[in-house]
Amino acid sequence: MIESFEGKCIAVIHRTNDNDDKLIVVPEGKNYTDEEIRKLTNFQKQYFESEIIR
Repeated sequence: MIESFEGKCIAVIHRTNDNDDKLIVVPEGKNYTDEEIRKLTNFQKQYFESEIIR
């Protein structure tokens, strides 16, 4: 478990069939495309319908 992390929120994964949105927080200076975010979070998000909000 991570106790603390400094970064910036670049997106929110909004689950359209659930009520458990996720913040996408990255280190300062790092950025990801929507496609990269989907690939990196697929292990957890594959069972839910979602959209990425920026």
